[in-house]
Amino acid sequence: MLSYVDRLVLPVLKPDLAARYNWSESGYADLALYFQLVYGLAYVVSGRIIDRIGARLGYAIAMALWTFGHVLHIAFTTTTGMIWARLPLAAGEAATFPAALAAVTEWFPKRERALAIGIFNAGSNVGALVTPLLVPFIVVTLGMGWRAAFIITGALSAVWIVAWLIFYRRPREHSRVQEDELAWIEAEPTEPQRPVAWASIFRVRQTWAYMLGRFLIDPVWWTFLFWLPDFFSKQFHLSLSEFGPPLVAVYLLADGGSILGGWISSRLLGKGWSTNRSRKTAMFIMALCAVPIAFATMASSMWVAVALIGLACAGHQGFSANLYALPGDLFPRWMVGSIVGVGGLSGAIGGMIMAKFAGIILATVGSYEPIFVVAACAYLLALLVIHLVVPRWQPVPKAVIERIAK
Repeated sequence: MLSYVDRLVLPVLKPDLAARYNWSESGYADLALYFQLVYGLAYVVSGRIIDRIGARLGYAIAMALWTFGHVLHIAFTTTTGMIWARLPLAAGEAATFPAALAAVTEWFPKRERALAIGIFNAGSNVGALVTPLLVPFIVVTLGMGWRAAFIITGALSAVWIVAWLIFYRRPREHSRVQEDELAWIEAEPTEPQRPVAWASIFRVRQTWAYMLGRFLIDPVWWTFLFWLPDFFSKQFHLSLSEFGPPLVAVYLLADGGSILGGWISSRLLGKGWSTNRSRKTAMFIMALCAVPIAFATMASSMWVAVALIGLACAGHQGFSANLYALPGDLFPRWMVGSIVGVGGLSGAIGGMIMAKFAGIILATVGSYEPIFVVAACAYLLALLVIHLVVPRWQPVPKAVIERIAK
């Protein structure tokens, strides 16, 4: 949750700061681009680090770094300066999903992972719900100014670091886990941690399925995070104090989609469907939810636009809940962090391309229509590509795994 709060404070403030400090569309697009560049590179590194030191310590170190970068925003007023503050924020936040996925793999058997991922996706979206309400409350209602928004939310993150270190443990190290619960968690055979031959993972088609999926869908979500406040500001002339209701509605729908996408595949698995059929059926249903966003700029009212965008956000979260389960489904546990890392890099590269595209479109065309058309098509295309690369969603053969391991 706090990851999204810290990430979204600047986008929520963007319309006001852009007007106050004369930011250009291309300058803001570059800010998004460099954030994703560092995020993607750090994602790879963080995945491998978490494979080695575990989610508990790795996540705490990363969050300390991102909290520093978040508070550093108060020192700048230009997009160039803000880029320098976003770099440590991006580097630290890159550990969010590798650590969370590693924790899910530690705590849940395969049949429950997509639902667990959907729940933590929904939890992260709580940050997206809170930020459009919290930032105007601090800046407008309390009259504390935009810098206070960074300071107060940064303090919340610092408190969380302490709580994480106190409470998180692996199942076998947790005093409240019973033997029957441990047996359920560890029902699948486990292997000891092993080093990964970096170049070898790219010879496996399952790696490419995950990378290409992330390359196609992550840019859409990044666009929502960075530009939705600006869209509502320009399309419906909303001020900072008016962003709350539409953005909260959008991310509430996203929360529902996150849980629904995970629930569908988990339900189908429980009925005896194969992992391949269950995951891809759920992904297809959620991909269809994104299609109507192509008409969001033509909406007759703000709330119609909210419904179309919220449905697309729900589709993204439900789709991603199943895509993010791929590393845990198809690779041994000791490889999950590395696979997630290269997938994050691929998604960030796609996000950089999308950020540049969005900046050019907004500076020249001045409309979000082309951006939303791309978003509408991304998920069906991603599912098609994933299916062509991995027709059967099944674990990588042991012989191939042995070649990957050093």
